[in-house]
Amino acid sequence: MDPSLILGALLGAGMIGFLLLIRYKDLPQPKPVSPFRHLDERKASIYENLRDLQFEYRLDKMSDEDYRATKLELQKELAHVLEETDRVKERLGLATVVKPAPSKAAAASAKYTCPGCGATFDKALKFCGECGKPMSARSGVSQ
Repeated sequence: MDPSLILGALLGAGMIGFLLLIRYKDLPQPKPVSPFRHLDERKASIYENLRDLQFEYRLDKMSDEDYRATKLELQKELAHVLEETDRVKERLGLATVVKPAPSKAAAASAKYTCPGCGATFDKALKFCGECGKPMSARSGVSQ
């Protein structure tokens, strides 16, 4: 007999034996699919369509009437997607926490503090006006 034929038969038998010995508990678990995935994709698609619609309208490619009608349809569709997202959150027990808006007086007195030098600013800045270091979102607001 040809040695390559014997080697091929042994290799084939080894592969079949390996496949038969795989246990299901040794297989990796698939990543869980988010229940919001299809809704997020649809929402992103609607936002993109709204941007394209506005772009075409600004280039005078469509009439005012067509623009308003199409925009209204897309906004209604977006509202349905957002309602469905809320329904899924309720079904899963994920409550949306709505923080009350700060009063104008509290917002006016809010100070943003640099984590590097401790300087305070009235507005949120990307970089400190004193030392030049980045102002992180975690630097917080002191009142």
